[in-house]
Amino acid sequence: MTDFKRTRNACYFTNVIMASIFTLPPLLFVTFRETYGISYTLLGTLVLINFTTQLLIDLIFTFFTKYFNIKITLRVMPLLTSIGMFIYAFVPMMFPDYAYAGLVVGTVVFSVSAGLSEVLISPVVAAIPSDNPDRDMSRLHSLYAYGVVIVVIVSTLFLRVFGTENWMYLTFFWAFMPLISFVLYCTSPLPDVNMNNDSKDGKKKKHKGMFLCVMCIFLGSAAENSMTNWISSYMENALNIPKVVGDVAGMALFGILLGLGRTLYAKYGKNISNVLLVSMICAAACYLVSGLSQNVIISMIACVFTGLCTAMLWPGTLILMEEKFPNPGVAAYALMAAGGDFGASVAPQLLGIVVDKVTVSEWAINLGTTISLTPEQIGMKTGMLVAALFPLTGILLLLFMIKYFKKKDKTEVS
Repeated sequence: MTDFKRTRNACYFTNVIMASIFTLPPLLFVTFRETYGISYTLLGTLVLINFTTQLLIDLIFTFFTKYFNIKITLRVMPLLTSIGMFIYAFVPMMFPDYAYAGLVVGTVVFSVSAGLSEVLISPVVAAIPSDNPDRDMSRLHSLYAYGVVIVVIVSTLFLRVFGTENWMYLTFFWAFMPLISFVLYCTSPLPDVNMNNDSKDGKKKKHKGMFLCVMCIFLGSAAENSMTNWISSYMENALNIPKVVGDVAGMALFGILLGLGRTLYAKYGKNISNVLLVSMICAAACYLVSGLSQNVIISMIACVFTGLCTAMLWPGTLILMEEKFPNPGVAAYALMAAGGDFGASVAPQLLGIVVDKVTVSEWAINLGTTISLTPEQIGMKTGMLVAALFPLTGILLLLFMIKYFKKKDKTEVS
């Protein structure tokens, strides 16, 4: 019998390293703004490019799965990650006048790899023979969150010791890490992955239910990634917390709670519909508190606890989809990933636009004078209030979904 232990570990390690693609850029947003004069809107556009590229990959796999050699694609994937991050660091360092162009090109390349990772790693882990496949899948998702913590701590310490002006060397370090995944994949046996859609459900019934699940993962991803991408800048600029403290006590704790929530559900969780509903309610409360409170400690706590509140919104929607549509097939997972990536691209970009527009508005200047805040702080807090719209909408959607699936289950039983 083939031993896939090394293969499983390769998938786990890849998911940890993939956290650098999503976590490192937000840590550098303020550095890019101060060094290259890049606006918050353009910084938000980098996030939009990241997830839009992943969205495109998800859609390609949704409709053209059978044309890919999965084993070759999986092995090439880490190389794309490294190439993208090298471009991300190299172009601004060598051509500072074209810094943003380099960031865009690098983002596109490593985002292709991230999209492939989302679509392929979960099915590969699921295809590996295991005594406890649910535990393996839960561990895979939680490791990403713990990867966020590792990236934040290592990157923050580096920038603290060597200075933000040396950010490109930090990026070079993270660019070398995916090469380990490349070696592991090339020296490990890969299981055969079923890329077909094996679902036997009626198309009309499935389409409506799948649409609801895609909308749910869109809103959940928007709620999670709004904070993931802006918590570092928010704590530094809106709350006036030193960067090293904000990144470690803010972004790192956010990642820890994100992983903890997924780990706890893997061990004790049940009734995923109610978990998703409560998560949306708590996430909305966290955004409202962080945007409205003028107390720095309370705002910081609200930001951090958004990690716990949003922990299950992405993987939990996948669990719900699996419960309602057994044997969904890889195409269904790719479609769900597309919904999640769309939410992760739209939300941070929207926050960047809101912050820039509000910061230069007259009412922000007047309001800031009244409550002793700068226009930029007003803009940041307004962005948090706008982000609350995603989980608030998610509450309404989940109430409808619970009712819809309950009725659907009764109809099928009768």
